[in-house]
Amino acid sequence: MSDVINQLGKILEERKSADADNSYVASLYRSGLNKILEKVGEEATETIIAAKDAKTSGDNKDVIYETADLWFHTMVMLAELGEEPQVVIEELKRRFNLSGLEEKANRTK
Repeated sequence: MSDVINQLGKILEERKSADADNSYVASLYRSGLNKILEKVGEEATETIIAAKDAKTSGDNKDVIYETADLWFHTMVMLAELGEEPQVVIEELKRRFNLSGLEEKANRTK
């Protein structure tokens, strides 16, 4: 999985210098962080609605599609902030063998 994520991260980085008229991602970068965050919020909402619908219908197709959109736009956000997807993967790895309750208690406020 991380190979796909890392490949996508490289493509997103390349799109920073692409023509915004020919690249959706480049147009997001040109629109700035607020527009990217708006898309992340929109996709999060659509993912939540799809999950609620999937729970009722038993069909996960839409929630998978919307989750992919959410992950994608979150990766664009991270790239805009100068981060590579690998930093999130490393954070997830760090949390292995750490209780969720313990991890939460260790967070600084």
